[in-house]
Amino acid sequence: MAPSNDHPGEQGAQDPVKLIAIRETALSLDEVFRAVGDDAAGGTALFVGTVRNHDGGADVDELGYSCHPQAEAEMRRVAEKVVAEYPVRALAAVHRVGDLKVGDLAVVVAVSCPHRGEAFEACRKLIDDLKHEVPIWKHQRFSDGTEEWVGAC
Repeated sequence: MAPSNDHPGEQGAQDPVKLIAIRETALSLDEVFRAVGDDAAGGTALFVGTVRNHDGGADVDELGYSCHPQAEAEMRRVAEKVVAEYPVRALAAVHRVGDLKVGDLAVVVAVSCPHRGEAFEACRKLIDDLKHEVPIWKHQRFSDGTEEWVGAC
């Protein structure tokens, strides 16, 4: 169904990219969820990535994230690609850098769309592309004293 002037809520949002950030401080689910609130959205999908206690059969004690100076601009580029591909009403993505412990939030992304299926698909695309294309690197430190760097792209 094509948008009509009878229902302005069906028209595209002016700038659906509401929040893009890379932070050294703790991330907030509430902040991201509020950023994608839109009265014309029937579905909102939110993904939260946390630091897990293992990787590849080894126990993880902690990890650190670092990024390229242009990482935030790359996040915006990825977000704009998702907006161009899906009927996004609002989108938000924040990623943490610095030292994190097991259980800490590493990334939070959310997308609101007119319908739930679109929201799920757009959110999945956003996190997958962010992980593959944005220059953010993970330095894992394991319980056995070993460590490894994992590149996002």
